[in-house]
Amino acid sequence: MSSIYALYPDGVGAQRAVDALRGAGVRNQEITVVSSEPMEDYEFGSIHRQSRLWYVASLGGFVGLLTATWLTWFTEVAWPLPTGNMPIVAWWPNLIVMFELTMLGAIVATVGTLIVTAGLARRRPPLYDPEITNGRILVGVESPRDASAVERALRAAGAPAVVAR
Repeated sequence: MSSIYALYPDGVGAQRAVDALRGAGVRNQEITVVSSEPMEDYEFGSIHRQSRLWYVASLGGFVGLLTATWLTWFTEVAWPLPTGNMPIVAWWPNLIVMFELTMLGAIVATVGTLIVTAGLARRRPPLYDPEITNGRILVGVESPRDASAVERALRAAGAPAVVAR
């Protein structure tokens, strides 16, 4: 058995299920909640809210800036064009390339992070049920340590049916 989940008709039932799973010893990182609309009014809507996306994008931008600075400097020094008492390395025109590669580094890092954190690069399919598109809210646990405790917690929260896959 790789996952156990239940479908709830509203946010109140889903919140009860999340609280029951916590009471059964399941950590927040193991609980999966999927809904067709944002559930910001409920506490479970902010379980997985923390993200390091800003740091990754900043690091990507910094790597892009370093790459652009090295590339423009190396190109101008490797093939010097003497232009009569002007510096070989011209920083004002280089700022265009430096800006563009900084943005490229930040964008590539952001898209890569989104692909990884959204689970698009996973080998197994994520926890999902087609009833989510009809307004149901899925609350479940992938690879539970104690499957019977998870099932009892989901049933105690008022789930009409618990699905084990």
